[in-house]
Amino acid sequence: MPLDNKAVIRQTACPHDCPSVCALDVEVLPDGKIGKVKGAKSNSYTLGVVCAKVARYSERVHHPDRLLKPLRRVGEKGVGISAFEEISWDEALDAAADGLLKAEEKYGAETVWPHFFAGTMGWVQRDGIERLRHAKKYSRQHSSICTALPDAGWNAGIGDKRGLDPREMASSDLIVMWGGNPVATQVNVMTHIAKARKERGAKLVVVDPYRTGTAEAADIHLQLKPGTDGALAAAIGHVLLRDGLCDLGYLSRYTDWDGELEEHYSTCSSVWAAEITGLSVDEIESFAKLYGQTKRSFLRLGYGFTRSRNGAANMQAATCLPALTGAWQYEGGGALYSNTGMYSNIDKTLIAGLDVLDKSVRLLDQSRIGPILTGDKQDLGDGPPITALFIQNTNPVVVSPESNKVHEGFMRDDLFVVVHEQFMTETAAMADIVLPATTSMEHDDIYSSGGHTHFHVTQKIIDPIGGCRSNHDVNSALAKRLGVEHQGFDMSAWQVIEETFKRSGLKDANQVCEDRWIDYALPFEEAHFLNGFPHPDGRFRFKPDWPSMGPLGHKMPRLPGYFDYYDQKSERHPYRLVTAPARQFLNTSFTETKGSMSREGRPQAKIHPDLAADLGVGDGEMVVLGNDQGQVRLHAEVFSGLQKDTIVVESIFPNHKFIDGMGINALISAEAAPPNGGAVFHDTAVWIKKSN
Repeated sequence: MPLDNKAVIRQTACPHDCPSVCALDVEVLPDGKIGKVKGAKSNSYTLGVVCAKVARYSERVHHPDRLLKPLRRVGEKGVGISAFEEISWDEALDAAADGLLKAEEKYGAETVWPHFFAGTMGWVQRDGIERLRHAKKYSRQHSSICTALPDAGWNAGIGDKRGLDPREMASSDLIVMWGGNPVATQVNVMTHIAKARKERGAKLVVVDPYRTGTAEAADIHLQLKPGTDGALAAAIGHVLLRDGLCDLGYLSRYTDWDGELEEHYSTCSSVWAAEITGLSVDEIESFAKLYGQTKRSFLRLGYGFTRSRNGAANMQAATCLPALTGAWQYEGGGALYSNTGMYSNIDKTLIAGLDVLDKSVRLLDQSRIGPILTGDKQDLGDGPPITALFIQNTNPVVVSPESNKVHEGFMRDDLFVVVHEQFMTETAAMADIVLPATTSMEHDDIYSSGGHTHFHVTQKIIDPIGGCRSNHDVNSALAKRLGVEHQGFDMSAWQVIEETFKRSGLKDANQVCEDRWIDYALPFEEAHFLNGFPHPDGRFRFKPDWPSMGPLGHKMPRLPGYFDYYDQKSERHPYRLVTAPARQFLNTSFTETKGSMSREGRPQAKIHPDLAADLGVGDGEMVVLGNDQGQVRLHAEVFSGLQKDTIVVESIFPNHKFIDGMGINALISAEAAPPNGGAVFHDTAVWIKKSN
């Protein structure tokens, strides 16, 4: 608490599912509440910058609708807070444990499925549920919804999940933002881009199916059709090879380049790619030459262009470009998707209970929760149905594909659900028991970052509000009632952090917390793979071993480029839908706060003026989008910044914000993408019509 009745500044890190993981300076007021939230100026990546939604974080922490007491549902599922009664923590934990034990008694431990994801990115509070899962032999989770596709595509060529230090953008002459919109999703990237543009005259190129905030700020916007990124990458390779812009010496020394690849790229002309991508031949040629002639070219690869059935192939095709030009040899040259692989020296055994992991227990794909809860044998195999869920840090009723199936599954009378949450989300409204959760300001944790090289250690800066308890505390309390033992359940969150640091050979956690972070930045040669790529032969792979990367790897193409395996347009479904992130939300986080919701307004379908004219739809009028998964009604926004056959719905708005009460993910397939699964949020063919 603040002393002398004055506000104090405390230090922490942003916990949300964003590559920035910003270092934060937070004002704590005399009454124990938080005030202003700012990015830490002392952090060389954050540089004092934070996104608007986190700057308003006091709205979230002190929101009048925060859940503060445990609840038991006494009314109908899905109704909301009015269907619940308040109970004590002991009653709630006893009821939760009793429901899980009864399910296990009837069907065995695999009938229980702890379901979680990245509502917090903190290792202890996010991943501790895995310790409970493994200790109890509950069904395991394949966490595919976010990174399975880009991870596979990046690792296929590079070999490890790491790349350039983003601070090297300051030394770049060309920055290519491919499949990302950092203005909305990672604002710090724009800070470093602005520095390069000001100091070096660097150019910014954006590759994205629609005119995002980042695209508006760019020198060049390549506005291609969704799912066609691999064709663009292959055509760039064609021009580089044709015009002598490849570094043949680099290719010989560092890659598996051969005559077959040379022949392959020779067939991928700009004319061919223009037909597929919807870009002009001149756009492709001009950018390819710019890229090939600029040695200090920084390729910043996002998630967006991988959220497709061909997403892993798209990513791998893009990673071939700095190998073709040899850009990795230069400061500010190369590529970055994520740097989370550089934290592999940190031992997560205690945090996640890896010492009691039993890989014979079935593995269920989180992206297929709808089919799983509705009894799909493709997923369940010979095991029991899922009759109990314990959910932390995610809101699957809204965020998961095939929302209609997800909703149907949650409405089952035989499904027992415990949700540990900060708000009465639409998933919490389906629960039998709801437990109030702390925010990152109210508990201890550690954070890695994909978007930079800092590893943060934080302690709570205010006391838990009301009766809120942390994930770690709830998991430990449940474990005791479930009769399961593990060292981690007998320790505080901070003790888990301290022991993890000891096991990992790191300096004392208290000292790191005082220092605020560890900078894992690698030496230039290692960061640029000049000592070899992390494959056994030390070479970048144009020809990945896809079958070794997952059960669907046999579907992947041998050679890099366009993989026409995605939800193609048809006479019945003539348009392609992209469900891009809204600027003021982060998945369904911040959809409760007035500041974010008032700025986003309502769900809208961005449609091209020519399409609007064909439909007879004016700006703000109602349209219906649909396909074989379902349909949604929402307002139209006439918008010129996309191709005519592309529709964009920025989200994720809560389901109840849509006219018929079902959100945009009702249209998204739960089909697992090769090679190793992954949600295909931007890979959807739809029809559209004017609403009556």
